Amino acid sequence: MKIAFFEIKGWEKKYLRKRIREHRLEFYNEPLTPENVKKIKDFEIVSVFIYSRIDKHILAVLPKLKLITTRSTGFDHIDLKVCKQRKILVCNVPFYGENTVAEHTFALILSLSRNIHKSYMRTLRADFSIEGLKGFDLKGKTLGVVGAGRIGLHVIRIAKSFGMNVLAYDVQQDNFLAEVLGFTYVSLEELFKKSDIITLHVPYNKSTHHLINKDSIKLIKKGAILINTARGGVVDTEALIEALDKKILSGVGLDVLEGEELIKEEKQLLYDPNKLQILGNIVKDHILLRKDNVVFTPHIGFYSQEALERILQTTVENIAGYLNGNPQNIV
Repeated sequence: MKIAFFEIKGWEKKYLRKRIREHRLEFYNEPLTPENVKKIKDFEIVSVFIYSRIDKHILAVLPKLKLITTRSTGFDHIDLKVCKQRKILVCNVPFYGENTVAEHTFALILSLSRNIHKSYMRTLRADFSIEGLKGFDLKGKTLGVVGAGRIGLHVIRIAKSFGMNVLAYDVQQDNFLAEVLGFTYVSLEELFKKSDIITLHVPYNKSTHHLINKDSIKLIKKGAILINTARGGVVDTEALIEALDKKILSGVGLDVLEGEELIKEEKQLLYDPNKLQILGNIVKDHILLRKDNVVFTPHIGFYSQEALERILQTTVENIAGYLNGNPQNIV
């Protein structure tokens, strides 16, 4: 069986070779593109990451393709309609970094609650004073978790170990888990009003687009902290800047930015009038990054060695399941 892996790093090749021994493997550092797809025109299995856009034109060059296994949870970079017509199975990695993202969430919380970011910025200016750097304990504070799924539940477990009170909002409620872990389901409005820290763990879709907006921010407890490790589009950038300027929010921790998926294509954006609004959002985000009460990390919440290994292990299992006639994680 011929299997091609795209967007692969050095250590990943070694990992995969150890676990897939009886088949021909080829590795490419770059994404799968119309320019390089002919190199694998007779391959049966392809594994990609999110920067490989597998559309009908790519698929037309791969007549023998039987399985696409993406090393991501999302799969909107793959044309599922054409794959279904061609009877090409598509698999993903549904879970890999629940605890990883939860830990990163608390890294952002602690950076703000203890003014670590502000302190660091001061030391760069050779200013070692402590005025204005007084932090606050997490013990006894109320954490509002928006989205109590796999990641949100890990966040709740960590919060309880800090001695925090936890409120949660989710469209699906598990009252048994709430009793076991010691948190309370509330409405979104109540969560905003009562939480000292709000953290977002929802998927991005039509119903969560700009979940945090100018209207919802008015409900937030004055001086609260907002954390977003979900998706940039969940938060309205303009509303966020206004909330910081008016001191409704005392700090913000972001691992994602609205429009971040296009930051690497800024030069292209400048020549695309249809995307000027997205470009404007990116510029506004730069305004955010200049504020000393905003902590930003470049979408690395999932990025730990263990999480990356779990992604590869699930990919190996996806391939093995297909080869054994028992495919898994089909999207």
